[in-house]
Amino acid sequence: MSILDQDIKYLPGVGPRRTQILAAELNIRTWGDLLEYYPYKYVDRSKIYSIGELEGTMPFVQIRAKILSFEEFAMGARRKRIVAHVSDGTGVADIVWWNGGKYVYKSYKQGGEYIIFGRPAVYGGRYQFANPDIEKADAADLVVKGMQPYYVTTEKMKKAGLMSRQMERLTQALVGKISAANLPETLPQPVIARLHLIGRTDALRLIHYPQSPRDIQDAQLRLKFEELFYVQLNILRSAACHRRQFRGFVFKRVGEAFNTFYRDCLPFTLTDAQKKVMREIRGDLGSGRQMNRLLQGDVGSGKTLVALMSMLIAIDNGFQACMMAPTEILAAQHYATLKEFLAGTNVSVELLTGSVKGKRREDVLRRLASGTLNILVGTHAIIEEPVTFLRLGIAIIDEQHRFGVAQRAKLWAKNDNPPHILVMTATPIPRTLAMTLYGDLDVSVIDSLPPGRKPVTTVHCFDNRTAALFQRIRRELQLGRQAYAVFPLIKESEKSDLKNLEAGYEMLREAFPEYKVGKVHGQMKSADKDRQMALFANAQTQILVSTTVIEVGVNIPNASVMVIFDAQRFGLSQLHQLRGRVGRGSDQSYCILVTPAELTKETRTRIDIMCETNDGFRIAEADLKLRGPGNLEGTQQSGIAFDLKIANIATDGQLVELARNEAQAVIDADPDCCSTDNQLLWNRLRELQKTNINWGTIS
Repeated sequence: MSILDQDIKYLPGVGPRRTQILAAELNIRTWGDLLEYYPYKYVDRSKIYSIGELEGTMPFVQIRAKILSFEEFAMGARRKRIVAHVSDGTGVADIVWWNGGKYVYKSYKQGGEYIIFGRPAVYGGRYQFANPDIEKADAADLVVKGMQPYYVTTEKMKKAGLMSRQMERLTQALVGKISAANLPETLPQPVIARLHLIGRTDALRLIHYPQSPRDIQDAQLRLKFEELFYVQLNILRSAACHRRQFRGFVFKRVGEAFNTFYRDCLPFTLTDAQKKVMREIRGDLGSGRQMNRLLQGDVGSGKTLVALMSMLIAIDNGFQACMMAPTEILAAQHYATLKEFLAGTNVSVELLTGSVKGKRREDVLRRLASGTLNILVGTHAIIEEPVTFLRLGIAIIDEQHRFGVAQRAKLWAKNDNPPHILVMTATPIPRTLAMTLYGDLDVSVIDSLPPGRKPVTTVHCFDNRTAALFQRIRRELQLGRQAYAVFPLIKESEKSDLKNLEAGYEMLREAFPEYKVGKVHGQMKSADKDRQMALFANAQTQILVSTTVIEVGVNIPNASVMVIFDAQRFGLSQLHQLRGRVGRGSDQSYCILVTPAELTKETRTRIDIMCETNDGFRIAEADLKLRGPGNLEGTQQSGIAFDLKIANIATDGQLVELARNEAQAVIDADPDCCSTDNQLLWNRLRELQKTNINWGTIS
């Protein structure tokens, strides 16, 4: 058994109670788990200051001084303030404790010399350290040298005496037990040499007890690279195995269905970006390997048209196609769009959602099973057991992050051989995140809008200027256009002073009595929601008051104003998605972000970014840096382990690319994953997979 597999209870200083706490709070069960519990910051303790050098503006510092005397001050019933006066010969300072009298007198003695570490503040004309870290001077070798690590702890840990300093002592005891002999290397020596990395043993020692900032940098580089390298190796290995295991249907023909549509029904000339993506998809469909492609495109960029043409190629080769969307609204929108595109052709398309029942549902299922239905659009209803395709050749999954991995995988069971998969998202994904989150998929990007579209103008408005806001909305309505008004809450909450939809609906009805105002939210019945949406789509209502249910799947070209109340409550990606509901026609459109005047620095940054750019990829990069990958929509549903312990996708982009390139080189040289030269890698990957659920490929 490896030293890292030792139970944590056998580490000196842990004991039964701490064993339970560490397992429950941090999932630390073995020595290896503790070794990979990395500090979140370091404080330089390489210098000891004299009291005469102290300044009130200093951060944490340490002094070496003797306790001259103790003094006590009453602070009410059963409470007292204890003050120790200390000196190092250059001056006198005070140490203050507000509780823990017995502990103080037991631990620290008059005349004793100590290393005192804390933040100096001036009180009563003298420097004072409140509740500092204190070590005996003759036992402080660890403390007075190098950088002190700080570890995240929880309230339950603190109650059990496991604060950062105690975690430091535990890791110190553990680091003293490791060596190159009992801690085997996990990266090949050629990689270590080529990238100028330090060894694993040195990295794990220095990450906990560095002597300088350079030590921290070297240790982090090694450990971050290793973590990202094995993530990428796992993704690429899975993708390579998948390609070997599953052959794709070969679509050789581009025939009548595609050509008739392209010649007679295409509503506008394809953009260069759409043409490029179609060439990539065409190459996949004719290659003999199963397509697994991610299609990224900003709102309104024409992804649905690309998806339709891909499905028409499948139909020309005797296969069926399906398009799965996460909500009934979005599925119905896609169905209506495809019906409009295919008007005048012989291609049949039907809708299947939870609302499709009775004889219509029976008819859809019968035609699907017999092969007379070409395209099925629907929600997760598509993957239910009774739904049977005769020959499913391609599956389109829109806004796929809203589906669980198991749901997506059920599409495979609709055929003996998996269909081609095209995954679409209107949420732009930063390159480094895409390489990790969707690393097993080929990526295509539509990075331009169809001709005639104008960028949406985004402005910021404070909520105390509603007169100017309403005037701007009225100008657009007078031109015959329509407006959205989005609120974060449906009803008033006692715990929040945010504007709510019901109050907003009444406010807008009162402000615009000459116009029709509708409302839609997630708690409405589907029939009522659909009726309100239809009224707005047909311009029978001019203002639609809504929650975020209109974030995706609503296409009203005549709507030219999007007002988002309490915009500070929304993330960047969500604001961008909501903004995408306007600007879908040829008219100039506007997005108005309404907030209180007082905003946090991060919120102001988000609002400024929205006003500066319409570029979804720039916004996604900013969102990643502000919020981190674990908070981005869909990452918890991805099916790829994302519990990185030291690397950060948002800030370590170059390392992600370096790790992927190195992992790709291994796969290229050893496509069957069986070379003896790489046994160290494959063995390590198997060890890591024991602790991580890996669904394999995303689709």
